[in-house]
Amino acid sequence: MIGLIGGTGLGEALFGEAHAEERWIETPFGRPSSPVRLVEWHGLRVALLARHGAGHVFNPSQAPYRANIYALKTLGVTHVIASGAVGSLREEIRPRELVVVDQVIDKTFRRTPTFFDDGLAAHVELAEPYCPALRETILSVAGGVDCRVHARGTYVCMEGPAFSTRAESALHRAWGGDLIGMTAMPEAKLAREAEMAYALIALATDYDCWRPHEPGATPQKLLEEILGNLKAATANAVALLRAAVSALAKDGLPASPAHDALRLGIWTERGKITREVAARYGALLARHIDGAP
Repeated sequence: MIGLIGGTGLGEALFGEAHAEERWIETPFGRPSSPVRLVEWHGLRVALLARHGAGHVFNPSQAPYRANIYALKTLGVTHVIASGAVGSLREEIRPRELVVVDQVIDKTFRRTPTFFDDGLAAHVELAEPYCPALRETILSVAGGVDCRVHARGTYVCMEGPAFSTRAESALHRAWGGDLIGMTAMPEAKLAREAEMAYALIALATDYDCWRPHEPGATPQKLLEEILGNLKAATANAVALLRAAVSALAKDGLPASPAHDALRLGIWTERGKITREVAARYGALLARHIDGAP
């Protein structure tokens, strides 16, 4: 099954009024940010989840990332395509354009970045945080979208919720960052621990503050411009997502290195993993630990 993580109205924008089954999933990490909506699209089961909840009630630091990924895992999701708004750190990445992200720099510090924080040590490979097979599928259909789709980009994930200072923005550019946002992490790390292929489509809404505003631009005018860019970028992302999901429905979901992320990632001796620990992590360990649910 494929999971899509994005805004509240993503399902309607992608699939219109297709019949959806709505499921609240209880997890060892609390409730997810929204019910998961299950739809059929050309024979493919799709699970949709609103990262910030209905009506955008969770800010990026508050979103229940662990519960969200675990809920999708328990439903049988093996591949995730996420989307999110970003600021551009590069002149060539213009507002309203899309980026199929390939790298990330994690600057978050208030969020739990792992499932395995009690009774078990796991270390997954993250050199390529975004699944190359899933990225290839998305890029293969990008030519049908009426905007530029950048084939790669490094996402700097900051804590927020305030935006960058100008000094921070200059630093992120010096690091090699192409995009600045607040939601890419720990979502990608958790998806890897859950052995899910994960890809991210970033929606550029504006240039970050490294780039001076046009003379005479008022705060109200700037906000209106950003909201207009977000609306246009969202429409572009919906078109790209719909094309990608249709391609996956036709050609099948690709195998991914992420699907075996824990095979060598569990460092705790098996005999030291108690039944209680195995039960806590449940679906995450079912393939690897005897006695896990």
